[in-house]
Formats: sequence, C-alpha cells, structure tokens
Amino acid sequence: MEENVRQNSPKAWLLAARPKTLSGAVVPVMIGLALAWTDAKYYGDGIFQIIPAALCVLFAVVMQIDANFINDFFDYARGNDDTATRLGPLRACTQGWVTTQAMKHAIALTTIAACVVGLPLLWYGGAEMLLVGIACVVFCFLYTTHLSYIGMGDVLVFVFFGIVPVCTTYYIQLHTCTWQVFIASIACGAVIDCLLIINNYRDRDNDKRDGKKTIVVEIGEKKTEQLYLVNGIFAATAGVVFWINGHILGFLLPLLYLVMHVLTWQKMRRINHGRELNVCLGETARNMLIYGVLVSVGILLI
Repeated sequence: MEENVRQNSPKAWLLAARPKTLSGAVVPVMIGLALAWTDAKYYGDGIFQIIPAALCVLFAVVMQIDANFINDFFDYARGNDDTATRLGPLRACTQGWVTTQAMKHAIALTTIAACVVGLPLLWYGGAEMLLVGIACVVFCFLYTTHLSYIGMGDVLVFVFFGIVPVCTTYYIQLHTCTWQVFIASIACGAVIDCLLIINNYRDRDNDKRDGKKTIVVEIGEKKTEQLYLVNGIFAATAGVVFWINGHILGFLLPLLYLVMHVLTWQKMRRINHGRELNVCLGETARNMLIYGVLVSVGILLI
C-alpha cells in the first residue's frame, strides 16, 4: 500500500505509469532485435540499425504507459476499481493520486508521444508501419473500454505483445519475416499472456460480479490453471526452432524459465484465492523478463 502520495506529484505519476509492467513491452522487442541481429548477415545489406532499434523500444514503452493510463482512467470511470473489493495494486485515479482531468491530459500526451516516436519508423519500415501504429493506438483504447469485457484480452496479448512487436521489430531491420520469427512471436505472446491469466485468475470473483467475461470466468479456475502451465511449456519448448537454426542455447536457456514457471504455477494453485496471488503476479512478471533475457542471450551466443 502507498501512503502520503501528493496529488499529481511525480510519485503519483510514477505509480500511475506502473513501471513493473514495462518489461512486458520491452521483452518482445528485445527478442525481435536479437533475432534481427543474428539474421542480419543473411538478409538485406547485413547491417543492424541502432536508431530504429531504439525507436522500437521507446515506442513500446510509451504505448505501455499510455495503455496503463487508459486502463486507470476508464476502470475508474466504470467504477471497477473500488478500493474495498480490489485485490490488485491500487490505482491512481481511484486513490485520488491523480485527478481525472490530469489523467485525460496525460492520455492525450502519451498517445501523441507514441505517434511522434513511431512516425520515423515509416522511413525504416515502409508505409505499412502506419497501419501497425494505428492498430496499436486503436486497440490500446478498445482493450480497456470494450474488448477486455468480452473475453478478447488474451487474444490481444498474443497479437500486440507477441506477433506484432516481435515480427514488426524484425521486419523494420531486415524487411522480411521468417517462420522461425513468427513461432518466436507466438511463444513470446504465450509468456506475456501468463501475466494476464494470473491477474484475471485473482480477480475472477469480482469480474464475474461486474459482468466482465474474462477467459477465467468463461472456462473456470481449473482449466485456467492448466492454461497457465501449458502457455509456459509451449513458450519454453518452442525454442526448438532456434536449435534447428543452429542456436542450441536459444532452446536450452529458456528451459531455466520453465522451472521457475512451474514453481509459480504450483504456488498459484496452492494460494488459489485473494490478495496473496499478487505474489504470483510479481513472480510471473519476473519470469517473463527472465524468459526474454534467456531467449535473447541464447540467440546471440553462437
């Protein structure tokens, strides 16, 4: 719990930005860049470009902050962040750390900032990057305002935290995309989806009460526990595509992630209910970052 947070102060905005979630934005870009670095000698002019790489990372981070602000504001507006029943971390608007008017301005500014950061990528990736950028912004709003309430959250995670960032980052560098990169993007989406799964698993009773049809509400807690485990197993074993390409460490290192994933899964099943599941949420975020590092290092080490 946070106390003595002055309204609209730097600390308040830091809490609203949710820095612990930013690894979810960075990990898929990191994997895409590692794949592009190793494949640069096979495609195009063989040159890895630093500026578009940095822009991809920055765009992902700004979009994640934008998404967090949007989620904070609209969940407050819907009345879904009641402090008395909330099990997850407290939110800025609900706690009064940030005024709703200031949050509206922040959403506008971060959305514009993301567009400004992403615009130069048109030069490096082509006009098709405009469609990618528009989709990112549009679905950033649609997720909180509509799609997360009809069970589409997990699909969006696979698309916008897996396929889009990994494949687009790779494409901007090399102007192509291989089937191995696509498999890596799906695996990345599976890992990051675990964060949404444990979050919704914790909130399943509140979501059911509020009419929010998350995948946990739809399939039940036991199948959700199985889905969490399967996602991790798939992500770790999908690294066989790197082994096929001669990067055996890209397969072996992520198996260390799988050990931590299984341990968190066991803890998740044991705790089952309540705020104590925030421990599993934190471990899942940690595991996600470790996965990204292990995959990237495994690909880069030849």
